[in-house]
Amino acid sequence: MTDVLVIGAGVAGASVAYFLASAGARVTVLDAGFSTASTVPAALLNPVRGQSGAVDAGAVEGMALTWALVQALTDAGYDVPYGKTGVLRPVPDVRTRARFEKRLPADLAHNWLTPGDSPVPLSPGWDAVLHLPAGGWLDGAAFTRALLAASAARVVRGRARKWNATSMDLDVGTRLEGGAVVWCGGSIGASWIGANWAGHPATHRAGTMLLLSRSVCALPISFGAYLSPAASGGVLGATFEQPSPIWNAGPLPLGSLDWLLKKGEALADLSGVQVTGRWSASRLSGLQVGQTPQGWWQLTGLGSKGFLLGPLWARELAGQVAG
Repeated sequence: MTDVLVIGAGVAGASVAYFLASAGARVTVLDAGFSTASTVPAALLNPVRGQSGAVDAGAVEGMALTWALVQALTDAGYDVPYGKTGVLRPVPDVRTRARFEKRLPADLAHNWLTPGDSPVPLSPGWDAVLHLPAGGWLDGAAFTRALLAASAARVVRGRARKWNATSMDLDVGTRLEGGAVVWCGGSIGASWIGANWAGHPATHRAGTMLLLSRSVCALPISFGAYLSPAASGGVLGATFEQPSPIWNAGPLPLGSLDWLLKKGEALADLSGVQVTGRWSASRLSGLQVGQTPQGWWQLTGLGSKGFLLGPLWARELAGQVAG
């Protein structure tokens, strides 16, 4: 069996550990306790991205794989709150609908609805609604914890100070040895390395989610921002701040709060809903997957697609590492 060291316990690291263990590897995961982006209360499994309607290569397969993992983890007794309910993507005009339609792959189940036929009442002003019946939401923190637990990996608390193809040194002075090293640091991990992580400029995007006293919709609604059910109540979230070359854990500006609330009101009626809390994190964009010239492996830069495509990329990477 191969001994593999995985740096990072977010959705990337947990997925890599899960698939490495499935391939017969003995896995040690280094967890610094800062994988905040993977603790999102309601991550959307939505293959039609942004306001352009882009669909990434592998998005349909990735969505199916994540749902299969959720089912396997649930069957094994892990508590992973989720809703395989479908996703609604309202569009404001015929031009946006045409842009979406142009990008929809043939193997993605979908249908178009009028706003009046939407299963969730929408705010006025939408031209049409794209219904993606295979989409939905899941609790990111629970999914990540369950993947890591199911991998039976040894978890070591700490931060990697430096590493190479077969070992890593921790900030407490301990060295761990293995047959391979996989770096799965996200926004915070890349900031620890430096702005030009792995030789590439970093792009960090802050995302914020308001926790709501109740869900305003039975299934997620997404355009510009998104409303979704959650394990407790509902959420209103978006990734909307300007990209930054560094990780920024600053407070949410009042202007951003106002923007987010207005985006939510444009989707559905928020009357009587109270904001009970806030979740914020920073995501690293710019996918890097595979073996580096230095010999260690990496899966990072998932951006907002960690739960849609992260397990799919992790499965491929784990096969190469263990192979």
